[in-house]
Amino acid sequence: MSEKILAVAAGHEITEGELNTLIRNYPPEQQMYLSDPRAREQVLEQLIAFHLFAKMAEEEKIMESQEYKTMIEKMKVELASHMAATSVIEGIQVTEEEEKAFYEENKSRLGQGERVSAKHILVDTLELAEKAAKEISQGKAFEDAAKEYSTCPTKDKGGDLGFFSRGQMVPEFEKAAFEGALHQVIGPVKTQFGYHLIRVEEKQEAQIPGFAQVREQIHQQLIQEKQQEAYGAKVAELTEKYGVEKK
Repeated sequence: MSEKILAVAAGHEITEGELNTLIRNYPPEQQMYLSDPRAREQVLEQLIAFHLFAKMAEEEKIMESQEYKTMIEKMKVELASHMAATSVIEGIQVTEEEEKAFYEENKSRLGQGERVSAKHILVDTLELAEKAAKEISQGKAFEDAAKEYSTCPTKDKGGDLGFFSRGQMVPEFEKAAFEGALHQVIGPVKTQFGYHLIRVEEKQEAQIPGFAQVREQIHQQLIQEKQQEAYGAKVAELTEKYGVEKK
């Protein structure tokens, strides 16, 4: 059974198989998009244009020009160099033992560190911070006080900072937030920015993923490291063998 012909451009029959082969050469994430009929039609238009220009090149004898021949020779060298470099790294493997050893050595940083979610009010003076704290203790909502007094852009969200990890805030603020009790007004806490009132909304303990969860990530990292090492060693070997002189 002959393939379905989608178009004829400059005498060339463009089949569904030719279109599918072209689409398979696209990155996987683009192939999903190209499953849409409208997207496939766009690729077909590109294929039509390709064959039209190929016919034009034939008629204008572009392939007989010196410029074309020079470019072909350059492409041959580039392709050969690429294939040689690929041959150095393509057979590199990583064992499960290596993956597990890496996991044991690095699992603390593969997961999510301790985090807190907090709201804060930032003001310029201690007096204003104490005033806001007093009003909150008398029943004023922390969020309303933030909207009224805070100079931080988060005031429009009731002072909500969302979740943050250690190292993301200035030391004085971080210490107060991570060590403070939940749902209590903490402060005033002085930092380089002014005086803060802090209310911790939620705390999350550090989460360490299981080996299976991060195995693929570890595998790719180790493969990349081994490839870089092999590539560097081969460059050094070839430099010694053939010589390199920088001008």
